[in-house]
Formats: sequence, C-alpha cells, structure tokens
Amino acid sequence: MSQDKEAGSPRISLLRLALWGAALVGAAGVLYIIAQSSITPRAKGGLDDLTRGEMSRLILPAEAMPAPVNSFQDAAGDPVRIGDFRGKVVVVNLWATWCAPCIIEMPTLARLAEARKDRDVVVLAVSIDREKDGEKARAFIAKNAPLEFYWDPKASLPFALKPPTAAMPTTLIYGRDGVERARMLGEADWGGRDALAVIDRLLEEE
Repeated sequence: MSQDKEAGSPRISLLRLALWGAALVGAAGVLYIIAQSSITPRAKGGLDDLTRGEMSRLILPAEAMPAPVNSFQDAAGDPVRIGDFRGKVVVVNLWATWCAPCIIEMPTLARLAEARKDRDVVVLAVSIDREKDGEKARAFIAKNAPLEFYWDPKASLPFALKPPTAAMPTTLIYGRDGVERARMLGEADWGGRDALAVIDRLLEEE
C-alpha cells in the first residue's frame, strides 16, 4: 500500500504542477487582455442610429471599401484624388449641370462646407459634365461658395466606386481613414442637423 502511495506521489506532484502551470497561463492571458483593452482604442461606432430624417436613405456599406484611386481635376486642372484628403472627413458629391436634383441640393452642400469650415471636413463637389459644359459647371460652383470646382470630364469616378453608381447626384462620405462610411443616392439636405450629426459622429473618431 505504501509502495503504491510512494509510486503515485510523483504523478500527483506532476499533475499539480501542470494544473498550477495552466492556471498561471490563464491568469497571464486575462492580464494581457485587460492590458490590451486599456491600450487599444475602442472600436468605431456605427452610424445606424443616425439614418433618420434627411438621412433616412443613407446607405451604410456592409464592407469597408477604400476610396478609388482614380484622379479628377481641381480648379487649376491639376490631378487630385480622394485619398489626398486622408485624415479628414471627406464628403464627395458627384453631380452634373444637366441633373436638376444636383442643382437643387448644391446650396445645402455649400452650407455644410461653411458650417464645418473650421473642422477637418472637406466637401468635394465633383462635376461629371462633358468638356463642352465644363465652364458652365465652373460658373455654377462659383455661385455656391465656399465650394471649389472639381471636374471629372471622363466620368470615370462613378464607375470606379465599389459598387459603381449611375445615380445623380451620388454623395459619398469617407472617414478620416479614407474608408467609405456612407452613401446617398439622390438629393438631400446636407446643411441640416441630420447631415451634420453624421459628419460630427465621424469627426469624433480618431
């Protein structure tokens, strides 16, 4: 009997050591998770609760998609990309002079740009007018300060989006990280409190 106990003692000791080892590993894992949670930023909040009023038709993408790399022109004719504004909340409005809803909503985009001009917000009204209507589009934007003139005469930007769009106007909102966070097909009031709430939510994100 004593021999059995003596023979079993090393096994019991090894078992205890294994259990203690597992407990220590588990405790270390818990401490690691706690430490990481205090260091790692909290996940970004969604916009679901802000899809109301003027923003009730806001489309929130199921998959995070970066801005297309296609370039368009600034007022000086130099190439520019949406990604050039990374670090800011970017509102991209695709419009044309032949699009009546685009003309109607443009002053609201100007109000948005004015209301958040001292914040990290950029409003890019990108005309997809053809070459012959370029000056007409430029003159129209000049009446909607502080918006600046941007032009995509080849209309490549709408089809470079994922998914592409054929709706005019289409407005896309990108977070500071350059990822599309929301999209609106059709006219909306971008100077109202519903739209400003969406922009301000994204401004709060780091």
